[in-house]
Amino acid sequence: MPIKLVMFDLDGTLVDTSRDITNALNYALTPYSIKNFTVEDAIKMIGEGVTRLIEKVLGEDKSHARDAVIEKFLEYYSEHLTDYSVVYPHVRETLENLNGYKKSVISNKRENLSEQLLDNLDLLKYFDLVVGSDTTLQKKPSAIPLIHVLKKLGIDAQEAVMVGDSNFDIEAGRKAGVKTVAVTYGYREKEYLTDADYMIDTFKDLPHILDRSSSELI
Repeated sequence: MPIKLVMFDLDGTLVDTSRDITNALNYALTPYSIKNFTVEDAIKMIGEGVTRLIEKVLGEDKSHARDAVIEKFLEYYSEHLTDYSVVYPHVRETLENLNGYKKSVISNKRENLSEQLLDNLDLLKYFDLVVGSDTTLQKKPSAIPLIHVLKKLGIDAQEAVMVGDSNFDIEAGRKAGVKTVAVTYGYREKEYLTDADYMIDTFKDLPHILDRSSSELI
């Protein structure tokens, strides 16, 4: 059974958004006497959506400020979404050549921000569907966003692949019953990606993996 659908994570997989997220985080935390985070600090916490990111940073001591910090974060981030964000090498040309597949983005970033980011970077045109953290009742590592895409696009799980840079992507893919591909250039180290069916160091290797996965499923 050939692969018909490829589902992609966004941050750390298609686009390096780490600097813009870090800038928004530091802006939102300014009134709370919390030290500025470096990009390297922030990368370790990115992946579960803005609410969880803010909760991790504030901890129990400052948890009362959560909603205010989220509001300030989103206010700044929505206005500076792609100041420094860049598409990873080989992503654009590879997506261009994957025109035989349906393609979806499944992000733990909010849907409107995901779509805007993709549009700003001229990537939105490659995707049939964009799902964010607020599109479905649960977000990755839940399988629900993936199942939502499968149903919307009329694809069986055995005909789909999930591509991402984190253990949340791999766990969601396995729960949904789809093949998983981990990219090693993103925000998580290889040790977190060992449960993936396949692992690639560069995005241009994805078509080969899709061909291989399809042949293994026949």
